[in-house]
Amino acid sequence: MKVYGDILSGNCYKIKLLLSFLRIEHEWIHIDVLKAETHTPEFLKINPNAKIPVLQLESDQLLAESNAILGYLAEGTYFVPSDRYKKAKMYEWMFFEQYSHEPCIAVARFIQKYQGMPEARIEEYKKLQPKGHRVLKILEQALNRHHYLLGEEISLADISLYAYTHVADEGGFDLNLYPNIQHWCQRIANSAGYIGMNEQTTAV
Repeated sequence: MKVYGDILSGNCYKIKLLLSFLRIEHEWIHIDVLKAETHTPEFLKINPNAKIPVLQLESDQLLAESNAILGYLAEGTYFVPSDRYKKAKMYEWMFFEQYSHEPCIAVARFIQKYQGMPEARIEEYKKLQPKGHRVLKILEQALNRHHYLLGEEISLADISLYAYTHVADEGGFDLNLYPNIQHWCQRIANSAGYIGMNEQTTAV
């Protein structure tokens, strides 16, 4: 299988991380968003929505949207709970990641790390800070009694939210304020098969 993405993007990194945990062989094809490579005619044939990541299966079937890709890859593994309620809670966290967490943490990180704080986006960046801290506080509270978001076992919920959370400081969010999150990040980083965001391999 092939993955089209940029490993420094949290949405792409979560795919790389799961593939590493599951030891799934794949080819990583780097796509540079800053160079508008998602808008080339070739890429638009792969994903008309002009976004990464995209998973291309050996059958040439294509799948976009990071959390949908996670669900496909992890089907039948320990990353997806067998309990019906826990599985629903996993998806609840994954929707939270895309609709509440990512629009604050990831966007602030993009403005600061990738764009270098352009004057036109400073006000937007400032408004994202309290919103981002609100979602981080929700995570901090959820991790108060358990090692992972669903309890004592890691799931896709953790992978999905770890991707942008562990680099939230690159968007101006001080993770020293959140000791539970820091311990959770360290547990994930210590897991067998872990690969860091900066470990940019082209293939596994």
